[in-house]
Order: sequence, then C-alpha cells, then structure tokens
Amino acid sequence: MSETRAYFHNIRDTVTPNTQAFIDGQYCDAADGAKLENLNPATGEIIGTFSHCGAADVDRAVAAARRVFNQGTWSRAAPEYRKEILLKLADLVEKNKNELAVLESVDAGKTITDCLHEVGTEAPAFFRWYAELADKTFGKIAPTADDALALIVKEPAGVAGAILPWNFPFLMAVWKIAPALASGCSIVVKPAEQTPLSTLKLGELAIEAGIPSGVLNIIPGLGETAGQAIGLHNDVDTVSFTGSTEVGRLFMRYSGDSNLKSVGLEMGGKSPFIVLDDAVISDDLIEHAAMAAFWNGGQNCSANMRQIIAAPLVDEFLDKMLKRVDTFKLGDPLDPDTTIGSMITAEHKDRVMGYIASGKTEGANLVVGGDVDGPGHFVAPTVFDGVTNDMTIAKDEIFGPVLGVMAVKSAEDALEIATDTDYGLHATVFTRDIDRAISMARKLPCGTVSVNGFSEGDIKTPFGGYKQSGSLARDNGTEALEQYLQTKTIWIATQS
Repeated sequence: MSETRAYFHNIRDTVTPNTQAFIDGQYCDAADGAKLENLNPATGEIIGTFSHCGAADVDRAVAAARRVFNQGTWSRAAPEYRKEILLKLADLVEKNKNELAVLESVDAGKTITDCLHEVGTEAPAFFRWYAELADKTFGKIAPTADDALALIVKEPAGVAGAILPWNFPFLMAVWKIAPALASGCSIVVKPAEQTPLSTLKLGELAIEAGIPSGVLNIIPGLGETAGQAIGLHNDVDTVSFTGSTEVGRLFMRYSGDSNLKSVGLEMGGKSPFIVLDDAVISDDLIEHAAMAAFWNGGQNCSANMRQIIAAPLVDEFLDKMLKRVDTFKLGDPLDPDTTIGSMITAEHKDRVMGYIASGKTEGANLVVGGDVDGPGHFVAPTVFDGVTNDMTIAKDEIFGPVLGVMAVKSAEDALEIATDTDYGLHATVFTRDIDRAISMARKLPCGTVSVNGFSEGDIKTPFGGYKQSGSLARDNGTEALEQYLQTKTIWIATQS
C-alpha cells in the first residue's frame, strides 16, 4: 500500500461525515431531534453525534419505500435499468473507497487495510455481481394439459428491512442492499448504532447514481427503538438480520407479533478449526489458523476459535502459532502497518477479558495474550492450551481474539467435539486425505465447510448457518435473491 498513516489521518481530519437519517432521497434529522454520541473505539474519543431515529422515523422511511414500490419506478422498471444504476453505484463506491474506508476504520476500530479491501474491492464487486443478475431471474412454465397454461413468475417481495451488525458495517450493508435492489425491492436499512457512518455515506452515493427517492432509506438508531420498529412494522414484507442469536430470536417474535413477514437470520457461531493427524503443520496452515481466529480482532461470526488439533501435532502447532501471534501489531487502525484493531466498545472489551479470566479459572493454560495498556479498547491475541469442551471459552461465542487449542486422539473425537455446540455457521478441516475431508465436511452440521484453508467462500456461494446460527435464508449467491422475491403462479385457461 502506497498510502501512509498521515494520508489517512488527513482524510479523517478533513472529511465531514453524513450524520443524519437518509429518508426518501434526503438527509434529515430524527423526527424528535434526538441524537446519539459516536465514539472512536481505538481512542475512546467522541467523534460526534448522529440522528437517533425511532418508530416515527421508521414509519416515514417505510411509507416512502412503499410509495415508490407501488409506483413501480423501481420495482416494475426494466431490469436492465436497475442493472445500469447498480453498476453506477459500484463505480461510485470504488471512487470513494478511501473516504469510506476511513469512516469505517474510525467508526469501528478496524484496520484501514481491511476496510480498504472490504469497501474498495469486495463491496463494488457485490454490487456489480447482483447488477448482472437483475436481468437473469427467470420464471418457468409448468407442464399442463392443453386446456391451460401455467406460468410461474418471480416478483419483488415489496419493502425489505435490513438490520446490520457493527463488525463489517459497510460490507454487510452491501450484502443486503445489492440483492434487494436487484430484485426490485425498496429497502429500509438500520446500521448498528456503534457504526453508522460508512452506511450513511451510501445515501449520498445512491442519489448520485440515480436511485429513485424512497428506494433506499437508512435509519440510524438503537436496536430497541429503530430496529424493533422495523421488525414490528406491518408494512415491511421481509427482514434480513445479521447479529447475535439472542436478538435474532426477537425478530422471529416481531414477525409473529406483526404481519408474519419473512425473516432471514445470520447469527452467532462457535466454529471449529480441525487439524487431523495426517495434516502437515506448515506455515500455510498456521496462517489460516491465525486468520481464522484473529482476523478483525476475532469479531467475526465465523471465527474458528475452537482449534481442535490431533494430539501428536499440538506441540508443533502451538510453537508455530506463538511465533505467528508475535508478528501481529496492535495500534492505530489508520496505520497501514497495524494488523489488529480494537474491540468495538469498552463494554465489549470487558466482556472479552471476562472470558479470558474464566479460561484461567476453569483450568485452561494461558499461553499468551491478555489486556493491552493505553487508550482505546484493545485486547491482544490470546491463546489457551488444554481447553476442554465443558469450559466456558469452548462453549460461548466470545467475539474477540481468544483462541482455544483442544487436543484430540482421533477424527471421531474431533467430530464429536466440533458438533457439540448450539451453533452451525462454519468449520475448517485440514487433512491430506480427500476422502476424510469429504466425509468430515458432510457430517459437520454447518452452512460452510472450508477444506485445507479458512474461507467463507465468495460472492457466488451462499452464506448462512445451521442450528442457532441462522434460518433457511442465505446471504450471497443467487440464493440471496430468494429473500427478496415472491413466487407467483398464473394459471391461464385456454381453448383446447
């Protein structure tokens, strides 16, 4: 990267972020004028304030989304038109990537390197991929007798709601906005209250791209106010939620208490990283294991924190892992040399430190890691050895950089431990035997299994969880469109 820390600090110091709600094509204050403070988690400093929206603001946004949907300006437009606009939006995101990445880094404590990749590479690619799908959603004709014609068509579901997490704010917004808009829906997006800035910038870019007013609405606010209002709204047809399992359950209840809107859930995880006894503890394996645990400071729903290692390989694994951990650099997220940013809030840091304390109390061996002195909410990469499956750090989703190494005697033991969880989002398996890899992958009850490398897949592959990690809905791939489409049968009687 040619840009320097000073370059990104200059952007931070000169940019004026959008802090108002984006409703019906305009930025505006919350109806009651309420504001929330926005903190930089890497420094603990107040960045500023932003609109604290509530039910009245959600009503305005949903009304705008419904109006434009019923008018057909977007929902019934030629798919080639939607495609053209989404391609323009992709270009604008790419053009503004440095500003967006700085907003994201300052807002979330994420490293600028990760933010630039997510905002400048992944997000435009997602908009372009779904833009290209806009005119490729085909219906079907069912076989009938010659006195009828049966058409099966796909139609946009209506007004969508999207509830975003704080760990990948902009990318998760794009994961939901791109397929929703490609399908012809209007959408009301609620960013996490900790990280609204990059998503709010998207409203400005949507205007410039030519998206009609009301199609995209962005409502910053708390989950218990704005988020709940979206979940309970009788004129929202579908909601896509990414966040904790606890809050995901609330959205299922909101659906039952309102209009039985469809709900897509992508929630928590406690994913295993399994190294079978025929694997080689190579530098590549260690790099994947480290990224599986410490990428984004462990604040990742698919983080592989339960590293289940064949017993004869544990010593070599730990030796090499500790050398890799020693190379991580914590510090200013706007410094391109920083490799791990901060925890999102002081409360979350305390929660992660509580799990580290419980690991010690319950008998795991703390090999390296713990607190970091100074301002901000940093936690150093932490590795425990001697972890057993009854320990809290083996059961709970920590959402921080806390890796637990668990030694096993056999592949059967590894599978038993890996599946002894309420979650089922992701798993990684390392082995040199393709038959063992396939067998293990088929037996693991989770949405994604990566073999001989940690990966969540890419744009083309659906992402979501089994068990309490998700619903049947999926983000990404063509499957993501199904959250935003209805299926209609048109039966036409004909003369034989």
